[in-house]
Amino acid sequence: MEGVEVNPDFWNGKCVFLTGHTGFKGGWLSLWLQSMGAEVHGYALKPPTEPNLFTVAEVGKNMASSVIADIRDADKLRHAMRAACPDIVFHLAAQPLVRYSYAQPVETYAVNVMGTVHLLEAVRATPGVKAIVNVTTDKCYENREWAWGYRENEPMGGFDPYSSSKGCAELVTAAYRRSFLEPAGIALASARAGNVIGGGDWSADRLLPDFLRAMDAGETLKVRSPQSTRPWQYVLEPLSGYLLLAEQLHVNGAGFAEAWNFGPADEDARPVSWIVEHMAEMCKNINWQCDELPQPHETNYLKLDSSKAHHQLHWQPRWRLKTALQKTLEWHEAWRSAADMRSVTLAQLNDYQSIKQND
Repeated sequence: MEGVEVNPDFWNGKCVFLTGHTGFKGGWLSLWLQSMGAEVHGYALKPPTEPNLFTVAEVGKNMASSVIADIRDADKLRHAMRAACPDIVFHLAAQPLVRYSYAQPVETYAVNVMGTVHLLEAVRATPGVKAIVNVTTDKCYENREWAWGYRENEPMGGFDPYSSSKGCAELVTAAYRRSFLEPAGIALASARAGNVIGGGDWSADRLLPDFLRAMDAGETLKVRSPQSTRPWQYVLEPLSGYLLLAEQLHVNGAGFAEAWNFGPADEDARPVSWIVEHMAEMCKNINWQCDELPQPHETNYLKLDSSKAHHQLHWQPRWRLKTALQKTLEWHEAWRSAADMRSVTLAQLNDYQSIKQND
């Protein structure tokens, strides 16, 4: 099936409120929206790492506003959204790390569950919003270690606090849709992506950032769960899905106000060891070993079924996993070479948009 392109003409002049714009995915999404002429208003904490994509790629350079504040502060959030008066809202602000959620479960639930409630309450208090995309995670499902992908109608669950909090956020989304937003003519959807990789991610306890840190430091990489399988995908893949979904929500409304999976091709659900070995082959100067220390529980096998997005949104992945890994490494090498990273990031975005599906 031929994939549908994100429509720059649709986004030109649209007013967009984006939470989490200082993060990895939020930074890429902000730049994409800016490149299409959207008026982007951001709301987020300060960048979570040093270095970070927001600073390195000058994400805030052409934003209409960038409010540094906490999603848990309902009054500030409501004030910022009303000041922006957006047409479309993307909610990406989150506590996004499984292992951190074991150390800070209260914070994780406060940000991911009540933060979602605060966002939706702010929408209710802001005239003019037509469409909302709430970004959750592939880990929101009750994981049964199945060999097949999870579909949007599977039950919510989650072993760890992070996964559970995102399952809760999905339930909040469904309740607000039915109780408040659908009757008000506001289209609300949730979006679940796979394990996202790409340039500009310096997060702790993520495989590719850990790999690149070890490579830069000349250290041996310690890998927690080499046989765990994840649905790996380049950051622009799910973002293209979020943009296509928001277009449909804005134009066609309630018919698309549902949950959506945006995962990679089935064959790109690969074990951690495959990723590490392929990256090591490209880099030639890194060794790795299994971390033998006791680890908190993490899911062993996880895959998404994105048939619904393929057939109803005509969304298709563009870059296969080997290309995604190569592009991640190219971005990182450009940063190490002190390149103009805003230009590098926008060039990679243009490259992504210019190729055929599944290149």
